[in-house]
Parts: sequence; C-alpha cells; structure tokens
Amino acid sequence: MSAYYHCIHREQQADGVSVAYYQPTEHTEGTWNTLDQHMASATGLLTRELSQFAPQDNMRLARISLDILGRIPLAESTITTRFIRTGKTIELIESVLSCSGRDCIIARAWRLMTQDTRAIAGIEDPVAPYQPEQLSEWQEMHNWPGGYIKSLRLVSAPNRRPGRGMVWVTTDVEMVAGEPTDDLTHLMGMVDTANGIVPRTGLGLDEAQWMFPNTDLQIHMHRLPQGRWLGIDAVQQYGSDGIGLTSAVLHDIYGPFGRSEQILTVRPMPC
Repeated sequence: MSAYYHCIHREQQADGVSVAYYQPTEHTEGTWNTLDQHMASATGLLTRELSQFAPQDNMRLARISLDILGRIPLAESTITTRFIRTGKTIELIESVLSCSGRDCIIARAWRLMTQDTRAIAGIEDPVAPYQPEQLSEWQEMHNWPGGYIKSLRLVSAPNRRPGRGMVWVTTDVEMVAGEPTDDLTHLMGMVDTANGIVPRTGLGLDEAQWMFPNTDLQIHMHRLPQGRWLGIDAVQQYGSDGIGLTSAVLHDIYGPFGRSEQILTVRPMPC
C-alpha cells in the first residue's frame, strides 16, 4: 500500500527525547512548490509523533499548534519530540521537524486529562447537512499540482463558493509505510487542505493571480475524532493589507469535533 513517509530509524535518547527519521514519498509533494512537502502530510506525521510520545490512558491531545518556519524540502526529515511541561492533568509536548539541519515546523500540543462530563456536555456548531456518501466527487481541487493533492478523494456540498463552503475529504494513502494509520493521524493529516477548498482567487495555479500560503495551522478539538472522512466547513477572508485568514469547523461522520485556523500571507503570484 502507498504511503506518505517511510520510517528510516527511531531512537530514544537518555534525556527522554525521541528522535525519528523519515523519508517523504512523492505523495507528499506540495502545491505551491512540488519540491517541498505539503503541510498537510507533515501535520499528520507530526500528529503521529506527538500522540505516540509517552502516552497516558487518561489524557488526550486537545490542541495542536504548528508554526511553519519556511519551506519544507522533499528530503529526509528528522522529528525531535520532547516534553515542555509534564503534569498529572495537563502536559505540553513539542515536536520539531527539521530538514538539512534547518528547523521547518515547530508543533506544540496540549494534552489534557479526560473525565466524564456528559452531564453538562453541549455543542453549538451544527451537524453537517450532508454526509460524504450523499455528495458527488469534486475534481476541481485536483487543478492544484503536487502528489499530495492527487492522493485525495473529495466530495463537495452543493453550495460551496469562493470564500465559503464545505467539502469532505479522505485518502487511501497510509501515513507511514508498513504501519496502520490511526484515525487521529489520518484526519489531522488532511486539515491543512482547508486553505484550498474555498479560495477567493481561483482553483489552481493556472488561474490564480494571487497566492495565499499559510504560515501556521491551529487545531482545537473538543472531542477525539473518529473515522476516515474529514468534513471541512471553511470560511476564507482576505484583509486589505496582504493578510488573510482561513477558519474551519472540523467534522467527522459523527458530527463537529473542533476547529482550525490558518493565517495567510496574500501576495501576487510570481510571474
């Protein structure tokens, strides 16, 4: 089965730090530059490292915050994971993805204690009006280049338009070759596509006069997502001074489970 990454080696250092080495495949090719890794696949890999680092049964990841420090080359990548703050009820973990001696992404995750709060549970985000099996294939996303976008299957709600709309997305590509992909890793590995499903500038590099890469990705989850389909109900907004924002309510087939935000640098497409 095809995969986004091959694990080359993993080591546990004496100070508790975990270091893993990965080789990306062609399925990680980015959209803005096919010589780079797509942020979505890199997010999935970092989520995998964060979730597998010293796990505890009574705690789970509740927020993942990723800052993109620059290009993510399509080359051997090292992920170093460590504790920032340990605790019995709250922990902060950090994973740094590096290529060729340069840090490319810093990911930090809050891991929080779980307990039974069903008596006061309440969700304000509405359930998606359409499930993925009710919708038709959406091919326009494949106008963007790169192996990552080609690896996706997407269906679109009928009222999707530039600036607002919902799609469901899934993939058959495993995150790491030879290892099953858990639901959290699988779904987090597609969240970054929120920035490309309702662009205000056209669907594809050939028709876009502006580019809008994100410099971060923030994901908050009020419950642990399940399944293989990710629903992204996105809104994209551009300010008048070159900065934009893509916001999304995130769904699995059981309902909304969290939100994502991406700050954008909006600039003319290079000639």
